[in-house]
Amino acid sequence: MKLWGGRFTKETNQLVHNFNESISFDRKFYRQDIAGSIAHVTMLAKQGILSEADRDAIVAGLNGIREDIDSGKLEITTEYEDIHSFVEAVLTERVGDAGKRLHTGRSRNDQVALDMRLYIRDEIDETDGLLFELLKVLLGLMEENLHTYMPGFTHLQKAQPVTLAHHLGAYYEMFRRDRGRLADIRKRMNYCPLGSGALAGTTYPLDRAYTAELLGFDGPTLNSMDSVSDRDYLIELLSALSIIAMHLSRFSEEIIIWNSNEYRFVEMDDSYSTGSSIMPQKKNPDIAELIRGKTGRVYGALMSMLTVMKGIPLAYDKDLQEDKELTFDAIDTVKGCLALFTGMVSSMSFRKDVMEESAKKGFTNATDAADYLVGRGVPFRDAHGVIGRLVLKCIDEGKALDDLTLEEFKAECPAFESDIYEAISMKTCVERRTTDGAPGAEAMRRVIEIYKKELEQGVSHA
Repeated sequence: MKLWGGRFTKETNQLVHNFNESISFDRKFYRQDIAGSIAHVTMLAKQGILSEADRDAIVAGLNGIREDIDSGKLEITTEYEDIHSFVEAVLTERVGDAGKRLHTGRSRNDQVALDMRLYIRDEIDETDGLLFELLKVLLGLMEENLHTYMPGFTHLQKAQPVTLAHHLGAYYEMFRRDRGRLADIRKRMNYCPLGSGALAGTTYPLDRAYTAELLGFDGPTLNSMDSVSDRDYLIELLSALSIIAMHLSRFSEEIIIWNSNEYRFVEMDDSYSTGSSIMPQKKNPDIAELIRGKTGRVYGALMSMLTVMKGIPLAYDKDLQEDKELTFDAIDTVKGCLALFTGMVSSMSFRKDVMEESAKKGFTNATDAADYLVGRGVPFRDAHGVIGRLVLKCIDEGKALDDLTLEEFKAECPAFESDIYEAISMKTCVERRTTDGAPGAEAMRRVIEIYKKELEQGVSHA
C-alpha cells in the first residue's frame, strides 16, 4: 500500500520500490510512530476535527497493533513503503473507515520528523544510562585506588607519579562531559514538529501545543519548513557519539598497552579476552581492540550525515531518508561498546606492585628530587642539571633514584641529606599534591564527593 497512489496510473518498478522503501530500517521506530499517532488523534478529537468514536476506535486499534508487534503475532512486512503506511494499512483493516481518518492534518514529512525525534530522545536516555553505569564502576575503582601509585605519562614517556584513582579520574571527567553533551542535545531537540504538514502547516485548527504536551515535548517547533527538514539534532548526536567512541578508544588503547608483557599493569578477565589459534600462551584484549576499531565506524556516520545535509534546499528532500540507517548503526555501536567496556573494566584486575615499581624505575620522582634541592637553596637550573646527571648514572647502573646511597647523592651535590629518601618516595611525591584536581588522596577525596553527589542526583553537571 502507498499513501500517494491516486496521482499515478502505473505501478512502481520493483527496483525503484526497493531503492525507495525505508520499512526495512524505519520499522525500528514502530512504537514511536504509534505513540505519535495516538497523540495526534487525541488532539484531533479535542479540536472537534475527529469524532470521539473514531478516536476511540483508532486508539484501540493502534494499541492492538503495538501489542501484536511486541508479541510477534504481527510481522512488519516489506511490501509496504515505510512504517507509516504499514501501520495505517493494518489499522484500516482492523477498524475500517475510522483508520482512513488517522492521517488528517498531517504529512509523512512531519510524521517521520516526529518519529525520529521520539526515537532519538529514547536512545539518548538509554545511552546516558549506560554512561551512568560506567561512571559508577569508575568511581568505585577510584575509591579503591587512592594510594595505588603508578607513572603518569607525557609523550608515552614516564613523567611524574600519580595514582590509579587519578588516572581513572581523567576518564571519569571525559564520560561526565559526555553525559552533559547528551543532556544538552536532548533539551535543544525536545520540540514537537507534528502539525507542520508537508512544509507549510495545515488549514485544520490543530492544537500543536497540546500534541507536544501529550508527547512530553517542551512545546511545538516554530517554523514548519525547518521542522520537516531539520536534522541538526542528529548531527549533534552523532558528534556526541563520536566523542564518546573516541574516549572509549583512548581508554581501550591504554588498557591494550597496560595488558602487554612489557607493562603488565592489568590482568584481563578470561571472559573478556580471547586466545590464539596457534600460540597457546596468548591472551588477547580483543574487546578493547574492537571498541578501538569501531570508533571509525561511528566517525563515518557523522561524516556521512554532514555530507548528506550540505546541499539540501528547503524543505523536505528524499535525501533525508539517509539519516536513519547510519544513525541507528552509530547508536547501536556506541551502546554496545559502552556495555562491553563497562563489563571489561569492572572485571579486570590491576597489578599494583608492578605499577608502583614502574613509577620508581621510570624516574617519575626526578622533578620532586629537583624541588628538594631548590628547597635547600640550590637554583632550579642547577638542581635540574644535578638530577639529570644522577638519572644518567642510574640508567647506566640499572637503578632507581631511590636505590642510590646518600654518599652517591652527596658526591653530585652536598646539599643532599638523609631526608631525600622520604622526599622522593612515591607516597610523598603524590600526597604533597593537594590542590584541586591533583592526584593526592586529600584532593581526590574532595572530587569523589562531588561525583558521588552527582550520581545520587542522577545527573551530570559537566
